[in-house]
Amino acid sequence: MSGDALAGLEEIDWAGLCHAYGPAGDVPGLLRALVSESPAERKHALHELYGNIFHQGSRYEATAHAVPFLVRLALDPQTPQRDEIVHLLVALAIGYDEAYLPAGVDIAGWRASIERMRSVDPAQQLRDLDAWVEAARGEADRRVRGMHRAIYDPDQALRTALDELAVYDAVRTEVPSLRGLLSDGDPRVRAAAAYLVGWFPQEAPGSAGALRVLLAAEARPGVAASAVISAGLLADTDLIPRLRQGLSGSEPLLRWANAIALARLGVAGADVIGVLAVASVEPPQPGPGPAVSFLGGDLRGYAAQTLAMLDGHLPPFALDAVLDGLARTSGIAAFPMTAAALRLTFPRGAPHPLPPYDQLTEPQQRVVRTLADLGPGAWRWGNFMSLLQAWNLPSAHAECRAYAGLAAP
Repeated sequence: MSGDALAGLEEIDWAGLCHAYGPAGDVPGLLRALVSESPAERKHALHELYGNIFHQGSRYEATAHAVPFLVRLALDPQTPQRDEIVHLLVALAIGYDEAYLPAGVDIAGWRASIERMRSVDPAQQLRDLDAWVEAARGEADRRVRGMHRAIYDPDQALRTALDELAVYDAVRTEVPSLRGLLSDGDPRVRAAAAYLVGWFPQEAPGSAGALRVLLAAEARPGVAASAVISAGLLADTDLIPRLRQGLSGSEPLLRWANAIALARLGVAGADVIGVLAVASVEPPQPGPGPAVSFLGGDLRGYAAQTLAMLDGHLPPFALDAVLDGLARTSGIAAFPMTAAALRLTFPRGAPHPLPPYDQLTEPQQRVVRTLADLGPGAWRWGNFMSLLQAWNLPSAHAECRAYAGLAAP
């Protein structure tokens, strides 16, 4: 390594810090293993870090302390697989990106929510939760709310929120340095850096300019698409003319990215909606080179969620496209499509009480039928069933099919 990216590692009392499994004394060894000559050791170290300082989306006291070392490793050209370290930094900063798409990070709202948590008496929080449980509509909803109430600890919730914001700010502080990776010789690193900078709106002035420089010279569609999406998330309206021109380009992935960014910037004419509708049914196929990382690379789901963000401004063919796309999904890919379809077909929110099926609108009937016809790859997931519960729809497969007048699965 050029210089010592891990200098000062031993000066931190890692054993006195906590991660998902208790004292964080294993973190220094894992950070060192990221530069091992053994690919197996590096893979194991990355896996362990995703499991302890980032556990199922949670971040901890020790997580922010690891950030400067990870940044130095990412910036060191001699570090292997630097793109994977950059992706880890994104995960540490924001958790799972699906929580922030398609709008991006509202950092002011994030900080305000923590201040509200600070200001509310913990006992009052618990009373409010008790009232929330009592207000449940139906026994299934009451059970779910009751489980949330049973495990909620106001003090722990505030500590967790503060830890997560501290990690976000630790990464944000390093964004000016990490922007240098946008000109790295490795396209995988450029793509990862383009993905990273879009989550930090406070750094938008410098990041937007750097993304424009990258786009002026970038030949790899995956890198350019990631840069375009991040520019949209950072509200770079100066890029709108270029994005509009790119809607008619020959590269499907870039047309998709331009439409995503334009919709995010409030430019959603028929051409933008048309590109997003097509992608909701038949998303662009990944080509050679780095893939797009947003929403786990789910291009169809991202297109549909962007259409749903536009709400009442959609022509009927766009809703048809989302429903057609939903019918083609399975497994976890059904989650974002389901959320988009329900938002579009139930614009007033979850129906309470749930009306008889024949009293639903035709689009509402169609989305229920489509959901009922999805295979076990979707229905085996608790997250999928919770999503239906949130919209007050039957959340058991047999019940959903019966509600729609279909035969048992």
